[in-house]
Amino acid sequence: MYDPAKLTLRPNVPETERANARTILAGYYAHCTALDDCFGELRRTLRETGLEDNTLLVFSSDHGDMLGSQGAYKKQRPYDEAIRVPLLLRWPRGLGVKARELNAPINSEDLMPTLLGLCGVPIPKTVEGLDYSNYVRGKKNPGDDVTVILCVSPFGEWVRRIGGREYRGVRTTRYTYVRDLSGPWLLYDNQTDPYQTSNLAQQPKDARLQARLDATLTRKLKERHDEFLPGDAYIKQWNYKVDGNGTVPYTASACP
Repeated sequence: MYDPAKLTLRPNVPETERANARTILAGYYAHCTALDDCFGELRRTLRETGLEDNTLLVFSSDHGDMLGSQGAYKKQRPYDEAIRVPLLLRWPRGLGVKARELNAPINSEDLMPTLLGLCGVPIPKTVEGLDYSNYVRGKKNPGDDVTVILCVSPFGEWVRRIGGREYRGVRTTRYTYVRDLSGPWLLYDNQTDPYQTSNLAQQPKDARLQARLDATLTRKLKERHDEFLPGDAYIKQWNYKVDGNGTVPYTASACP
């Protein structure tokens, strides 16, 4: 469906990975096209059944994919290609039909309270995320333009022997700052460096910026009661059984 040779790669894909990245990207785009077709069928069905105007349609994903950027593939990494996901909301009766783009960092824990808020359903007090429903309607942003990113314990395709590591970080509307167990690891100005090719962590000229973001991360972790322990501590605490790749084994079963 897509010719790998004709695809445009992100500039942060190393030369040594470009041929492989093109092949993988061609398949990725084919899957996107198939998904787009399915989504179009869903919308047609809503329209034909008269449900489109008052249906809150949500399109999102659980993670991104490196697709060769930074010489890496798949998920878990703290780079934008892996941590950023689409979030599209469509509800003609409740939100209108004019397209709008909002740039506040919204995380996965915010999705449930936001949808409950849009639907007028009480939000349990135990919910950790923020309700962005009024923000979606054009009112005040309830957050502080900072959200937490993390890898509790590396597993699967990003194991320790190839650089996998625990980390905690913050993604703001402009910056990405990440700390691993040894200390500051990554710092990017995503406005001037959108492909994250210049790591500012531990650079003297950016020391004040790093200190400010580090303090923000410390505050966020305190709010979440996150002690940022080694991954093995959580595996032991919750009595998880993991294989040699740090993954909880599972058995796939076919549907009848």
